[in-house]
Amino acid sequence: MSDLESLRTRLLAEIAAAADDKALETARVEALGKKSALMGFLRDLGGLDVEARKARGAEVNAVKAQVEEAFAARKAGLKSAALEARLAGERLDVTLPARPASAGSTHPISQVTEEVTAIFADMGFSLREGPQIESDWHNFDALNMAPEHPARQEHDTFFMSPRPDGSRHVLRTHTSPVQIRTLLEEGAPVRFIAPGRVYRSDYDMTHTPMFHQLEGMAIGKDVTMANLKWVLEEFLKAFFEIDNVELRFRASHFPFTEPSAEVDVRCDRSGGKIKLGEGNDWLEILGSGMVHPNVLRAGGVDPDQWQGFAFGMGLDRLAMLKYGIADLRGFFDADLRWLRHYGFNPLNVPTLRGGVSG
Repeated sequence: MSDLESLRTRLLAEIAAAADDKALETARVEALGKKSALMGFLRDLGGLDVEARKARGAEVNAVKAQVEEAFAARKAGLKSAALEARLAGERLDVTLPARPASAGSTHPISQVTEEVTAIFADMGFSLREGPQIESDWHNFDALNMAPEHPARQEHDTFFMSPRPDGSRHVLRTHTSPVQIRTLLEEGAPVRFIAPGRVYRSDYDMTHTPMFHQLEGMAIGKDVTMANLKWVLEEFLKAFFEIDNVELRFRASHFPFTEPSAEVDVRCDRSGGKIKLGEGNDWLEILGSGMVHPNVLRAGGVDPDQWQGFAFGMGLDRLAMLKYGIADLRGFFDADLRWLRHYGFNPLNVPTLRGGVSG
C-alpha cells in the first residue's frame, strides 16, 4: 500500500470516528490544513517531471476530494443526529393533563366599574366620559363653586401652569364636569353615569392623590328625590347582592345640588366585618341631591322647565366594602401578589342575569 493510500485510509477513518463537531473539526484541520500530510504531497509535486507531476497530482486531488466529501457527509450526519436527539428530548405526551393556563387578572377597580355600568345600564343610564385635565370653568365655576371655595385652593387641587391666555387648568377633582359637558352637548332630558379617575392633594390609609369616582345624573320634567332614592336602593341591592337595603338621607351641602343629602346605609359592624342591610349601625356611602338651578343654566338647560338629581360615589370605596379590601393604597401599589389575591378572571363578564361579582 502506497503512502498516499495509507494516508487516505487513515484520514477517512478519523473523520468517520469523529463523535461531535469539535472532533470533526480537529480531523478536518489534520486532513486539509496547510501543514497537513495531504498538503505536503501537493507541495512535493514541484520536484517531479511534467508527466509524473500530472499523474501524481491527479492521485493527490482524488484523495483530497474523497476526504472533503467524507467530511461533508459526516458533518451532515452529526447535524441530523443532534436534531433527532433534540426532538426525542422535547417530545410531549399529549395524553398528560394540560398545565393550567397562566392568565392575567382583572383589577378590582376595573371589575367594579364593569359591575356598576351593567347595573345602571339595566336602569336606563348610558355611559359618558370626559377629559382628566379640565378647565377651571368646567371643574369649578359651572358647578356653582365660589372662588373662595376650599377645593379651589392649591393645597387641595393640582393646578396646571397657566396658559398663554391666562386660563388655568386642573387635574379634575371630581367627575362632575362630565355633567356640564353632557348637558351642553345633549341638553335635556338625559340620564347617564360618568365613572373615571379624579385627583386631589390627599394621601393616607383611606385617601390617595388619584382615585376613582362615579357621577350619576338624571334630568327630566318630573324627576324628584323619590326617584333618586329608588335608583340608589336598586343599585345597592344589585351591587352588594342583598335583598334589603335601608337608606338614611342626611341634610348636607354641596355647591352643585340643592337640596343636598349625604346617604347612609344600614349596616352591622360586629365581628370586625361590615354587613350591609342589617344591624343597628349606619355607614356613609355617597353624596347626592337635586341639581342646582345654576348648574342647569351653566349646562344650557332651563331650570324652569327641567329638574333632576345627581349623585356621586367612590368606586374604590365600593370595591373595599364589597371585597373586603382594608387598605386603599393597595389599589395603586402594582403588587402582583395583591392582584392575584384580589383580582378577577378576565372572562367573567358581569351581567345582571349571571351575577355581577363573577
